[in-house]
Amino acid sequence: MPESTKINFISNRINRLSDYTELVEMLFPRNKNQQHAAVCVLFELKWTEEIVPNLCYIENKYNVSRRTLQRTRAKLSRLGLIEHVSYLNSRYGGQSGWKLSTRFGSSLKKLAEYTELWALEKDSRLLEKEKMLIDLI
Repeated sequence: MPESTKINFISNRINRLSDYTELVEMLFPRNKNQQHAAVCVLFELKWTEEIVPNLCYIENKYNVSRRTLQRTRAKLSRLGLIEHVSYLNSRYGGQSGWKLSTRFGSSLKKLAEYTELWALEKDSRLLEKEKMLIDLI
């Protein structure tokens, strides 16, 4: 059975992560071009002190196609690893562009907290609600 091309989060594999390249392999399984583009985007944003106005220079600098770069940027943005800052954002003084984001990490922490609390809740009112949800789905 072929491996899915979607995100491949396996708990044992997450525990063994040692660097960003392994994370990128998880986020873009079986797509070396997008893995390469993701590493380029993440490291370029990490190495700069400023907001990057445009990621197009990565195309020429690292020999990445425009389509691959756009698809990779879109997925990284949806996941919350990178974010676009608008010039209307007063926190950045009218600058616009791309930067690393903390939303991914905070979302995963929130999800972990939620699942731990959910597993501990044994309220009878919730039991009835959960049984109704089973019938609806």
